[in-house]
Amino acid sequence: MHKLIWWQKSLVGVAIGTLLFLYVPVAILILFSFNDSPVTSFPLSGFTWGWYQKVFANADLIRALGNSLMVASAATVLTIVIGVPAALALDRYPFIGKQLFRNTILLPLSLPGIVTGIAMLNFYKQIGLPQSLGAVIIGHATALTGIVVSQVLARLEKVNRNLSEASSDLGATSVETFFYVTLPNIRSAIIGSALLSFTLSFDEIPVTYFLTGREITLPMYIYSTLRRGITPEINAIGTLIVVVSLVVILSSVSMLRQKN
Repeated sequence: MHKLIWWQKSLVGVAIGTLLFLYVPVAILILFSFNDSPVTSFPLSGFTWGWYQKVFANADLIRALGNSLMVASAATVLTIVIGVPAALALDRYPFIGKQLFRNTILLPLSLPGIVTGIAMLNFYKQIGLPQSLGAVIIGHATALTGIVVSQVLARLEKVNRNLSEASSDLGATSVETFFYVTLPNIRSAIIGSALLSFTLSFDEIPVTYFLTGREITLPMYIYSTLRRGITPEINAIGTLIVVVSLVVILSSVSMLRQKN
């Protein structure tokens, strides 16, 4: 009994230590974003909102933020447009090479971003597609479509197929069955996977690094700025990203857990 209690306490200690290791740096980032000093070191000199004001006064940073929002939004739309029909095909229709098709769609999720970025860069050069934000959008959508496919497919496998059959028996077309029967049952999975795809696209660096042209996204801007050292402005924009990402991820998890 004493050994069991000791083991349980040890596991709790490891869990707490892991959480501290992961989130103390984030807490320090947030703390320094309000520090009234250009030097990111202790002790803190005071409280200020000034670094956030400088963030929104930085034209280059705002332009990079706009690029990130545009890329993430467009890539998310593409993942939904491609991923939902792909999930429906995998769930409803038998065809030759079905398992290979499923594994191929999910493959980019397991590949390192740098490998995906290099592969796409080589392919785009062969077909004459220049490096640009458009190339980044296609690259992100390609890498993240597997998220939508896996989440929507998992939800489709839980939907009672008798509902679709009953809809057809009552005279509904395939399109009507999809919008009035299937879509309501997978809506939360679509929204949840879209939110997750948006977050991952917004924060993505390796694929973006190889595919972007003169226009850069916010993560790329922050990465280039860090070469000159960490500034309070970076802490401020980092804090904003943490807050927004947390809200989006929690919303995504909440939607994915819903039954419909």
